Amino acid sequence: MTRAPASGGRAAASTAFLLEHVAKLLAVDRSKEIAESVGILTSAKKLFVYGVGRSGLAARAFAMRMVQLGIDCYFIGETITPVVSDGDAVLIVSNTGSTMSAIQVANIARRVGAKVISVTGHPGSKLAHASNVVLMIQTNGGAVQARLAPLGTLFEAATVLLLDGVVAQVMERLGQTEADMRGRHAIMV
Repeated sequence: MTRAPASGGRAAASTAFLLEHVAKLLAVDRSKEIAESVGILTSAKKLFVYGVGRSGLAARAFAMRMVQLGIDCYFIGETITPVVSDGDAVLIVSNTGSTMSAIQVANIARRVGAKVISVTGHPGSKLAHASNVVLMIQTNGGAVQARLAPLGTLFEAATVLLLDGVVAQVMERLGQTEADMRGRHAIMV
C-alpha cells in the first residue's frame, strides 16, 4: 500500500504510487516481445512512430532516441514525414488501443507491408489485433490510481521507461555507445 510521507501530501503519495506500480508493471516478462521488436526496429528501412496526447509524447521521446542511434525515424502526422512503405516499421502507443487514428495508421502500415509494433494496455483491442508485436502494459485502474495517477499517467510513465529499455537493447544490437548518440544529439544555436 502506498502511503504519503507526513510532510509530502498528495504529490509525494503520487510519486511513491507511480514508482511502486511502474516497477510492478515493468517486472512482467516481455523478453520475447522486446526481442521481436528490436529485430523489427533494427532491420527496418525507416521507422515511424505515432501516438496521440501523452501517448504521443512517449512515442516522440522514443523517436528522439532512435534518431540519436542513427535510425531514420519520423513521427507520423508531421508535414515533413515521408510515406510508410514495404520494409518499414511503425511503433504506435495507445493505452486503450481504440484510438481511431492509431488503428488507421496500423491498418494502412500493414496494408503497405510495414511491420507494426504497438504499446497498449488492452490485449483485445483493435490496435493489438492489427499489430505484428504487442508490448502490453496493463494497468488496473481503481480509486487510488484515479486519485494519485489519473487518466493514463501510470501507462504513460511505464511506456516511457519500457521504451527506454528497448532503446538500450537497440543500442547494444547496433554496437552504439552513448558517445555515438551524443554526436547525433540536437544542437540548438
